[in-house]
Amino acid sequence: MFSLYIHIPFCRQKCFYCDFPSIAANSTTLYNDYITAVIKEINLRRQILGPLKISTIYFGGGTPSLLPPESIGILLSAVSAKFIVSSDAEITLEANPGTVSLDSLQKLNQYGINRLSIGVQATQNNLLKFLGRIHNFKQVQTAVDDAKKAGLKNISLDLMYGLPSQSLKMLSESINWFLNQDIQHISIYGLQIEKGTRFAHMQLNNKLSLPNDELVEQMYDYITNTLPLHGFYRYEISNFAKPTFESRHNMTYWQDKPYLGIGCAAHSYYNQQRTYNTHNVYKYIKTCNDNLLPSIKEETLDRKKWMEEFCFLALRTVDGINKTKFKDTFNCNIYDIYCESINKLKSQHLLSEDKEHLCLTPLGMKFGNTAFESFLQ
Repeated sequence: MFSLYIHIPFCRQKCFYCDFPSIAANSTTLYNDYITAVIKEINLRRQILGPLKISTIYFGGGTPSLLPPESIGILLSAVSAKFIVSSDAEITLEANPGTVSLDSLQKLNQYGINRLSIGVQATQNNLLKFLGRIHNFKQVQTAVDDAKKAGLKNISLDLMYGLPSQSLKMLSESINWFLNQDIQHISIYGLQIEKGTRFAHMQLNNKLSLPNDELVEQMYDYITNTLPLHGFYRYEISNFAKPTFESRHNMTYWQDKPYLGIGCAAHSYYNQQRTYNTHNVYKYIKTCNDNLLPSIKEETLDRKKWMEEFCFLALRTVDGINKTKFKDTFNCNIYDIYCESINKLKSQHLLSEDKEHLCLTPLGMKFGNTAFESFLQ
């Protein structure tokens, strides 16, 4: 079974912290040209890979909810025509408040979207404006209410912490609002200043005042201690869900399972090989229109790199590394390769072990990068 990712690279404007492959565009012609190109890529992938069985579909971006619901419906029909989509497939669409309505959400649900991921990020209007978000808190409230009215029963909200001017009290207000929304999933992200973003430019010019490390750690501790008390268990470093509402699609990435990426800047992984599509929207459209695959890079993972990725991706999850699966996959004991790293992390109380698994401790989750680097030899 494969998971399918479809990238929609359009936004109304770039958020000031965002380095994702997206462009600010509001052109029906460009949107339609892109949809046509995506369908051509789907057809080309089918010719090469055959009728893949698809267990999850994820529309990411960018802002997929900028497209008319009918365009999403057309893409889902194209996928179903070329691949075998499981009857219980999880089909997710990322959405921003201010780009959806009750009518559009009802249509998306009818077309097959059964999971919605809403980019809230904060519930304070001053923070939203400073982040460069296009919505306000009232639009957040409306989007969540409309999603439930539209019949969507699997709703995820994104929240950020460590933001400029954000206090622990502000974070607590946002968390409390989230907990009162009858949602199923929460994704939490600490702000990272990425090269090339507006925030990076502001930081370079001493115009970005970030909370100190002590406050950021307090925010982290508040989140990780509070959400489990309200039924959201942590199943991955950045993700909390009510039981049975884990993101099945994202689990694909962390469990070394194959996935196919369609669209500008999309990545694929199968048979130990990664492919990368061009980031340029216009080049993507032209290449697909010429009936050529838009891949610009292919990489075959050697045994060493495969092991490394297997380990540090698995460690992102609460279940950690399955030692039996490692042995079955690589025909060796994990201690044969990583004995020194494992023992060091255990001595630092970053890693725990039981009969079947090696898992990050709560302290290990907090300092995940330190643990991951130990498996990169």
